[in-house]
Amino acid sequence: MVSMSKSAKSQWDFGELFPTEQTRRVLSVSELTAQVKRMLEKSVGSIWVMGEVTNLRAQSSGHIYFTLKDAASQLSCVLFSRENVPHRELLADGQKVLLQGDVTVYEARGQYQLIVRAVELQGVGALQIAFEKLKQKLAAAGLFASERKRPLPKYPQRIGLVTSPTGAAIRDVLHVIQRRNPSLEIILAPCRVQGDGAAEEIAAAIRLLNELSVGVQALACSGSEERWNKLKLGLQQGGGLDLILVTRGGGSLEDLWAFNEEIVARAIFESAIPVVSAVGHEIDFTIGDFVADVRAATPSAAAEIITEGVFACREFVVKVPELLRLRLRQRLGGLAEDFDQVQQRLKRVHPLRRLDGCLQRLDDLQVGLLRCAKQGVRDGRAVWKSSAGRLMRLRPVQVFARRRETLLRSVRRLQERMGTRLEGRRNGFTSLEARLRLLGPEQVFARGYSITMDAASGKVLRDARVVRSGQKLKTRLKSGEVFSQAEK
Repeated sequence: MVSMSKSAKSQWDFGELFPTEQTRRVLSVSELTAQVKRMLEKSVGSIWVMGEVTNLRAQSSGHIYFTLKDAASQLSCVLFSRENVPHRELLADGQKVLLQGDVTVYEARGQYQLIVRAVELQGVGALQIAFEKLKQKLAAAGLFASERKRPLPKYPQRIGLVTSPTGAAIRDVLHVIQRRNPSLEIILAPCRVQGDGAAEEIAAAIRLLNELSVGVQALACSGSEERWNKLKLGLQQGGGLDLILVTRGGGSLEDLWAFNEEIVARAIFESAIPVVSAVGHEIDFTIGDFVADVRAATPSAAAEIITEGVFACREFVVKVPELLRLRLRQRLGGLAEDFDQVQQRLKRVHPLRRLDGCLQRLDDLQVGLLRCAKQGVRDGRAVWKSSAGRLMRLRPVQVFARRRETLLRSVRRLQERMGTRLEGRRNGFTSLEARLRLLGPEQVFARGYSITMDAASGKVLRDARVVRSGQKLKTRLKSGEVFSQAEK
């Protein structure tokens, strides 16, 4: 027998079969969200983040809500009105930005977000920011309004050119014009198109061309009075300008900045002559492009737009014979088509066609009449069924019995009345017959009377004085007639 230790218990002691439940901590949603918010603000805090703006929504309170996204994810952002953040008005959907702010959790939705403290337009320097600000300012002032833009003359004879006399743009413009419209007269207003003071020279050249074009005395310019006098003389001899071309070749944003100055935009806006802007390459846009009446992608494209009317006319003149033949064929084709239409109309108004239409109309009326008759039969049958139903509901056997008794009584009364009336009429007739018989000529003849008449005319003789000697007479007796002749 094996002895048991002191710690051992009876053989039926198996330990704790159902241990007590372990103690656990249960958090509410608010507590969990607050804990996540504290951990996120502590571990991440203030950061810089880059992405593209989307779902931009500006509230009346001044707060701006938007989403910052990249190719794989997105982040909710909020810019409060109290934050003095530069360039906040430049935020727009699709804008790539660099944001600085604090990462936190919006507890009401359990959503983490970025509270924006600073905004930088990605890849855009101070010049681009100034460009956007000036663009918004001038757009609000109405300088970009489409309704103020004027159409270009179709056949310009004289244009003003505002550009550098030594740049590549003037060579491109002259080459295209020489090829497409050699007769076009060009008045050059030379100016610098890059560097300090270039914007003032461009604006002055535009204003000078306007002043000289309308015959106003030009303002004297220091150091170049002789050049302006020659320009004025050329305009006065040849007449006014049809349009002004402001142009230069491509370059960086800094190189093109002279055309982004407000003074140039105002000069273009105030120009009485339509202005074409062709600055840089196709991808380059300047403030002058937005204000000008027409924007061309390149200087060469501007020259092509200006000479389009004349160049198209040259091509049109070359194509005139073929166009005349084409128009003649079209005219003949139109006449043939008109003849076919007249022929078709004559066929439509032919008596046989009208007769066919009448016959078809007759068939339609017959079909409609049959349809109406069938409908009438159906309606009558429905009424009959309805009446039969009402009769069945009113016990027609009893109604018939009562009506039959009434009819029989009426028949008997009618027969009685008819018998009485017939008897009375029969008696009256017999009485009249007896009276007529007594008063009839047969009774008179039976008493020995006779009637003497003229044998020829049958006229009854009532007076002997009217009878002539030798007149043939006819006497009617009760039985037979006697013919005689009067002696006296």
